[in-house]
Amino acid sequence: MHALLLASALLIGCLLAVQASVNLQLNKAVGTPYGASTLQLSVATALLAVLAVAVGTITAVDLVPDVPFWHLLGGLASPLYITSGILLFPRLGALAAVGLFVTGQMFASLGLDLLGLIGIEQKPISAGIVVGAIAVLVGITVIIRSQLVAQKVPAVATPVAVTVGGGGSVATATRPAAPAPAPKRSGLGQGGWIILGLIAGAVLPIQGAINAQLRKDLQAPVTVAMLSFIVATLTILVALLLLRATRRTPAPKFEPLRRMPWWGWLGGACAAAYVTATFMLIPTIGAATTVALTVTGQQVASAVVDNYGLFRMPRRPLTLPRLGGLALLIAGSVLVQLT
Repeated sequence: MHALLLASALLIGCLLAVQASVNLQLNKAVGTPYGASTLQLSVATALLAVLAVAVGTITAVDLVPDVPFWHLLGGLASPLYITSGILLFPRLGALAAVGLFVTGQMFASLGLDLLGLIGIEQKPISAGIVVGAIAVLVGITVIIRSQLVAQKVPAVATPVAVTVGGGGSVATATRPAAPAPAPKRSGLGQGGWIILGLIAGAVLPIQGAINAQLRKDLQAPVTVAMLSFIVATLTILVALLLLRATRRTPAPKFEPLRRMPWWGWLGGACAAAYVTATFMLIPTIGAATTVALTVTGQQVASAVVDNYGLFRMPRRPLTLPRLGGLALLIAGSVLVQLT
């Protein structure tokens, strides 16, 4: 039974990488990442509401007026994380984007643990934590550097046939190929996207710590997850309306959703499953083990998505440097969480 729970933690980590990948199809159909995030969070909220009714904990919402206001703010992290995934996956690839998320997540959780913030029990620093943190930094650096090198593909000379003289003799010459067009940049430069990925990952442990306080208040994990997603949905909806009012994003399109692959809707289900499963697993196998396994699953799944171009993602082969960076990320994540 214990082995099954460990495998479940690894599997739900994989769901985060799948979630970000399939959300790109939702974004293509809707035409704006903020509209896609609103739809995805609405689906997750609806699924969790149904589950809360099914398990009989929906009445815990009656206690909400009595809880501290900031205990309800954990959901603010979800719109940032989901929208960042939609923006970063096509620009950096699944492995690099998830690597940034994990790096931000690891260092934010370290800050919470070492400083004892937001109700987290303070923990002393150890040699394993230091080594793990260094491994995470080296791993994400290797992955990002290999990604930047891969984007600089040199032009290849193209053989062309040239007619020489009046006898119609043909000689072969080479013509330099036109340089590959530079990747499109919108808003942020490469450094800005990297910072966004780190911040998006860092808010997840903070969200978890805040939601843990709300769970103590309500004693109903599924209802806490539902409330978190309600806050998230309202937040991204307000952001979408403001951006539309200032003409910073196009209006969402709904007609193309009919032509979207069926699996484009799985992002909301993945998010709901992840939140619910982590609430259930942490009391059983421990927080450190749960985080270490979910992070590992997240990184492995992102590498598979990149290597095989799953979910219509651009194919980015798992080269030796990227594989080495992935190994360092996984080893560092496990060391940080389990020491």
